[in-house]
Amino acid sequence: MMLNKPWRRWVAALLLMFFAGVAQAGSLAPYQVVERGVQAITAAFEAESPYFETQPERLFEALNSAMEPYVDFRQISLRVMGGRYVQAATPAQRDRFAEVFQDSLVRTFARGLMTFDYREFDLDITPRPPRYEDQDHVDVMVVGRDGQRYPVVFTLRQRDGEWKVINLIVNGVNLGLTLNSQFDRAMREQRRNFDRVIAQWSVEGVIEELEEQIQQQP
Repeated sequence: MMLNKPWRRWVAALLLMFFAGVAQAGSLAPYQVVERGVQAITAAFEAESPYFETQPERLFEALNSAMEPYVDFRQISLRVMGGRYVQAATPAQRDRFAEVFQDSLVRTFARGLMTFDYREFDLDITPRPPRYEDQDHVDVMVVGRDGQRYPVVFTLRQRDGEWKVINLIVNGVNLGLTLNSQFDRAMREQRRNFDRVIAQWSVEGVIEELEEQIQQQP
């Protein structure tokens, strides 16, 4: 498989690594958190992917269960909404968006993984001490069998003694900013109608935008 297309396959896989890249053990260094996260998502996928054609919910539920204990989906969804929309939304709307956001991510990226052979890639993670007390970046190089290299940067934050991934930059493209831009654009297009934006929310548009941005990178 050529690594430069289709982009959606490895972008989806990397984003799944992102949301799986967390761990409960506060003693783990940030780079170890990323390593454990990749292992966890891979195990869940390998266990349930054979049933995807006839029982897709098994894979969705397995990936969701693998990620949910470790990922603060609510906090991520609030960052996607952005400060002014978070303040303007009702508590019920914020809760609903967190649910829709999580479900959309898990389902979209699960489907992406089904068309992606992650065995054609190796992860080169550089161990190092945290840069700051409560925030750090882990640089990962995704290396294809044909020698192509894709830089990925995980941003992690420590809260209550646990490191958790809060953002991902793929080949220079910032996932968090892309998601936030999509939400802002949707709000403007829907005349600030939160309920309509939430009902229509999908990360498919984000994947497409990421593909375009990544292909434009030198």
